[in-house]
Amino acid sequence: MPNPDAKLQTLQQQGTLNPRPKDVRDELFLQNGFFDPRDLVQVKYEMLRRVETDGKPVTEAAGSFGFSRPSFYQAWSAFEQDGLAGLVPRKRGPKQAHKLTDEVMAFIGEKLQEEPSVRPAELVGLIREHFGTTVHPRSIERRLRRHQKKRR
Repeated sequence: MPNPDAKLQTLQQQGTLNPRPKDVRDELFLQNGFFDPRDLVQVKYEMLRRVETDGKPVTEAAGSFGFSRPSFYQAWSAFEQDGLAGLVPRKRGPKQAHKLTDEVMAFIGEKLQEEPSVRPAELVGLIREHFGTTVHPRSIERRLRRHQKKRR
């Protein structure tokens, strides 16, 4: 039998560790060692299966697996769209720089060429004026630093 701590570590690394395994009260997870309440993907799949194949009401199934009704429907939609992979949690938030676009960075580059001593706080005002976008000075600093690292 594999080391249970190794599985825990793998679940953490993959981002599939159930944050509330104690909320899983379904009998399969309580009676059978194959079913692991720490495995978020397995818990979500079994919750969906309970409704689809066993005919349990959504509210009852969601509750016995530690989820709300809206969470059930989110999981259902993700599963319908992407299959089992849809049950793997995704990172939230923007996936890329949505304010510091290539156009904005080109503008920053021009301003820095014109006046190399211009500070990020000053650039914030220029960007707001020119693009109507509010950017934090720290975001500009990070992006410029990243750009300099690539050029080396």
